[in-house]
Amino acid sequence: MTPCYGGLALEIVVPVYNEAAILEKSITRLADYLSQEMFCSWKITIADNSSTDGTGVISQRLASEIPNVGYRRLEVKGRGLALRDAWGASEAKVLAYVDVDLSTDLAALPPLIAPLLSGHSDVSIGTRLRHSSRVVRGTKREFISRSYNLLLRRTMQVGFSDAQCGFKAIRADVAKRLLPFVEDNSWFFDTELLILAERAGLRIHEIPVDWIDDPDSRVDIKQTALDDIRGLVRVAGSMLRGSIPLQAIYAELGRGPIVAPVRPSFFGQVVRFGLVGALSTVAFAVLFLLLQGPLEAQQANFAALLITAVGNTAANRRFTFAIRGPQRLWTHQFQGLVVFTLAWSITASSLAILHAVSPEVAPNMELLVLTAANVLATLLRFALLRLWVFRLRRADDGRITVVTGTRQPAV
Repeated sequence: MTPCYGGLALEIVVPVYNEAAILEKSITRLADYLSQEMFCSWKITIADNSSTDGTGVISQRLASEIPNVGYRRLEVKGRGLALRDAWGASEAKVLAYVDVDLSTDLAALPPLIAPLLSGHSDVSIGTRLRHSSRVVRGTKREFISRSYNLLLRRTMQVGFSDAQCGFKAIRADVAKRLLPFVEDNSWFFDTELLILAERAGLRIHEIPVDWIDDPDSRVDIKQTALDDIRGLVRVAGSMLRGSIPLQAIYAELGRGPIVAPVRPSFFGQVVRFGLVGALSTVAFAVLFLLLQGPLEAQQANFAALLITAVGNTAANRRFTFAIRGPQRLWTHQFQGLVVFTLAWSITASSLAILHAVSPEVAPNMELLVLTAANVLATLLRFALLRLWVFRLRRADDGRITVVTGTRQPAV
């Protein structure tokens, strides 16, 4: 077993709670695989978070009998807490964890670890949601998993596909920088870690995995889902308040664009904004018609406009005004929502006037009036985005810089 870079290359943490029935079989299987397939130095740490069965006794015996197996015990429950404790004490270059049931095929370990050891990536995760992944699990769990990850991508604007697969790895220097800002100590821990990593401009490597559901899983799906939603709200609030220094982490560890994007000309901005606006208008119309059944006209208008506003701001930020990276991302979205409020007031007023003039108006006429109002709102949106949200100023030396709500150094 070669050390790879000197010292310990990889430490795999296996968080456990009352897993006496499967612990020995899983740890033996994992150690055998690493001995045969992993050519860098490795260690397995059993992270016991307050087990009350024979898990502790079995873990201590395995640690004494199997080379490169260690044992840590916490007196407080929490998978995230167990990972935080074990990773924080590790001296390895790369930190990983796997679920004790080994639902993920261990053949995915080498490609999970390789990009971190080489420095190509910062975080590496297994995903069960790619086309080439092979997954065996019940319809209910499949639906919940896909729905949660879709919600996560839409609300937090992240690109990774599977936040919950218990098969992840991270470079130790990255973990040391991010972990102090991860508040959750339970099942939302790794989702929160991934959100912060992507928002800080870190590279997340995904590999499709083969995964078989453990029929004996004791995870409370409903409670976990509720806790995750609360976690999403909390993280979003922290980002809006600026309590997480994402810009500082980005400057230290993030990967910016190879070539700084060139801000389009005014004409180019108009064309790009027009394309985004056209797509947003179509999306609004479709959403309004879909929501008009279960909601009243004003409610459907508000919901459709809010959803399209978030996507519109993100698209214009990147496509129209060529702004990359996490800097001021949430400030831009907040300012975009202010613009949305003004746009909504235009459309809401137009709808109210229409109903006052003709109370029995047909849905098609409502849509026509709202579309016209949206055209006016779109023109207002462009002016505010250009002159306020993503405005330019000229520095003392004549250089141009993007101003994003606070004073920024010229670039």
